Amino acid sequence: MASQKLAVPCITVINGPLKPGKSVIIRGVVNTNPSRIEINFRHKSGIAFHYNPRFDQNKVVCNTWDGNWGQEEYPAGMPFRAGQPFEVYIYCSDRGFNVSVNGHQVHSYNHRFMQLHDIDVLDVRGDLQVTSVEA
Repeated sequence: MASQKLAVPCITVINGPLKPGKSVIIRGVVNTNPSRIEINFRHKSGIAFHYNPRFDQNKVVCNTWDGNWGQEEYPAGMPFRAGQPFEVYIYCSDRGFNVSVNGHQVHSYNHRFMQLHDIDVLDVRGDLQVTSVEA
């Protein structure tokens, strides 16, 4: 089956309430000359989890927006490569979000926004092509 491109930004409603045990899988290809990618778990008044690979800075930034940005977290390394396909698996645990890229655990981000059932939108944008989202 040939992969299809989804529109970017790719905004998807998360099926059912987000809760511990739920996962999201995003597949795609990084553009050949990328600057940034954003994966955002949104709720009505903010972003519960912002996962932001920054190719222009060669780092990944994780954060939460609740009217203001919180303290940034920086997972070690850059798990994405320009022009290369990827699979991001994000698992919601009772403690936080566990992020794996291409089968390798790359970061755990503790929940700062605790009303998980209010998180209802996955927003993927930036310098990438999205081929599938399972939310």
